[in-house]
Amino acid sequence: MSLASLKTVSLQRFSLNFAANIIATLWMLVGSTRAFSWVKPTFIQFAVFALLALGSNVLFSWLAAESGSIFNEQGLVSYLIWPMIILLSGIILARRAGNQALVFVPVVLWLVADTLSALLQSLVQYLSSYGWLPNWSYSFLPVLFLVLFLWQTLALMWIFFHRLRIPWWERVIVLVGAVALLTIWQRNVADQPIFKQIPVEPVLEEAALYEQPRLLQQALNSIDPSTPGKTDWYFMGVAGFSDQNVFRSEINKVRELFDVRFGTSGHSLSLINNTYSWMDEPIATKTSILRGLKIIGQQMNADEDVLFLTLSSHGNEDIVQLANPPIEMDNLDAAWLREALDASGIRWRVIVVSACYSGSFIDDLASPTTVVITASAADKASFGCTNTAEMTYFGQAFFAESLRSNTSFETAFKDARLRVSERESLMGFEPSEPQMVIGSLMETALPAFEQVLFDNTRPSVASIANESNNTAINIVNNNDGNQPVVETASTTN
Repeated sequence: MSLASLKTVSLQRFSLNFAANIIATLWMLVGSTRAFSWVKPTFIQFAVFALLALGSNVLFSWLAAESGSIFNEQGLVSYLIWPMIILLSGIILARRAGNQALVFVPVVLWLVADTLSALLQSLVQYLSSYGWLPNWSYSFLPVLFLVLFLWQTLALMWIFFHRLRIPWWERVIVLVGAVALLTIWQRNVADQPIFKQIPVEPVLEEAALYEQPRLLQQALNSIDPSTPGKTDWYFMGVAGFSDQNVFRSEINKVRELFDVRFGTSGHSLSLINNTYSWMDEPIATKTSILRGLKIIGQQMNADEDVLFLTLSSHGNEDIVQLANPPIEMDNLDAAWLREALDASGIRWRVIVVSACYSGSFIDDLASPTTVVITASAADKASFGCTNTAEMTYFGQAFFAESLRSNTSFETAFKDARLRVSERESLMGFEPSEPQMVIGSLMETALPAFEQVLFDNTRPSVASIANESNNTAINIVNNNDGNQPVVETASTTN
């Protein structure tokens, strides 16, 4: 049957025509000319699907847009080019075939396919915004979206080639040329979405230049000295990456947990990199971290007190990212952090690093008097760093869930590791494999330190007796004055 003899019958009800066009498009997408038997190319159907295709593409662009994006007229014009080309092709085919019923056939089929494709992409983008897609999917999604765009156009061309009985070699030439043209066009307009973020150079208010030194000094001045004869816990939190609120939120929530439940109020410090907190919180740089550790070390009793240090940011091997434009910052590396901790005189340490590849920090930070907990193994990514989240996967599992219901870091870690593994498995992510390493001396002293943390009315760790084996723990300095030694002395009745 030729195009000239093709007849289309409009059904009486709009809804039937609407459904028929969807069925016709599905046949088209599998390369079947049965599409011509179903398509109902009325002007009303063309107008409705034009609006639906436009609306679904606007929806996808809005979902994919970064925060602060605005409507981009050029992106809208770039999208409208192809429906106009397809409509023009229908007019040409109708004139050549002498069949006016063909005018809206190509464009209706293409618009329905584009609507379905854009809605599918919108669903994928929505799931991605909540971190509900498996990690491996992100590498091929851009390719999938390009294939969907090519498929709907090439399928339309294919069924017309078949109906027109075009020779196979001409089909191949035209299809290859169309793929090349469509791919080049799609890639060239990729930077012109319908919603586009306008690049803005970060600007720092003049007031922040003067406020930041005051905020840091105020925070340092609020750190109280420890109570003689009583073990005190100190808290220090660092949010490293400014462009995502999840890191600031995580550190502030953990500090609240320690201040309210664990009694570190007056012994806590937060250093926050965040675009919107320049006037409220001291920023996290190597300088402020070094000063914070130094002051905490001066206020602590090295023999009795413990520092809980937690870092939350993006990371790489041996690196936790420090970023807060327009200030240019050096990243926080594991070797530097170990040197800063040693120089501060802080001996008993519990350190949590929540970042990708954070397991790479273990070798440098580990010591006999240190617990190191990381959100991932040295060669693994961790998850949950989205703008919609209040805490990362590991932060939520360890701090918000496990630590609230346990009185042991090791038990809380094991519980959190299981929770993270279950969530990653559900999402299809590669396991992050959180790590925990306890130093030899800390392994002996930690249960007593934990008793003080979970009940800060108890006496100094140095005087807590292990009643089960009649052994008392005494903490003294070793010969080099750098690391404490835990001595055990037998007692008799």
